[in-house]
Amino acid sequence: PQAAKQPAGHALVAALEETQRVSSDLATAQLWLRPGGIASIGFHLLHLAGSTDRLLTYARGEALSGSQRASLADEQSMGEPLPSLEVLLAAWNRIVERALVQLAETPDAMLDVPRTIGRAELPSTVRGLLFHAAEHAQRHAGQVVTTARLIRSPDATSGTH
Repeated sequence: PQAAKQPAGHALVAALEETQRVSSDLATAQLWLRPGGIASIGFHLLHLAGSTDRLLTYARGEALSGSQRASLADEQSMGEPLPSLEVLLAAWNRIVERALVQLAETPDAMLDVPRTIGRAELPSTVRGLLFHAAEHAQRHAGQVVTTARLIRSPDATSGTH
């Protein structure tokens, strides 16, 4: 019965493992570099945890909490102090753990139940939100991998945060 959700679970675990692998040895300064003006690894890690959490909330049919809305605002403003790698990875790990529990506890019969996203109430389903969370995580994990390569390249230039 869990086979319908297994790809989403695998994608989330792979995204977590990839991001941990490529970022675990980065110095704080490297975490917030923006080579060529692209988004920093720190931003991607912050966004991975926040966006996955928000999508899972919508999949449960719930509205965002005040802290989730504040987290979204933090992602958009990136004010000081910037979170450390340890804080970012711990948050991302917690969210993936919660996602796996939610996937396991979501009955297959619920997958096609309609859900809405955000204040605009964009239409979706439980399945659509769970799979969007997984594919979105994969996309940002790929950006973390690419940005880490750029940062580690011998001719990397310093970026700003």
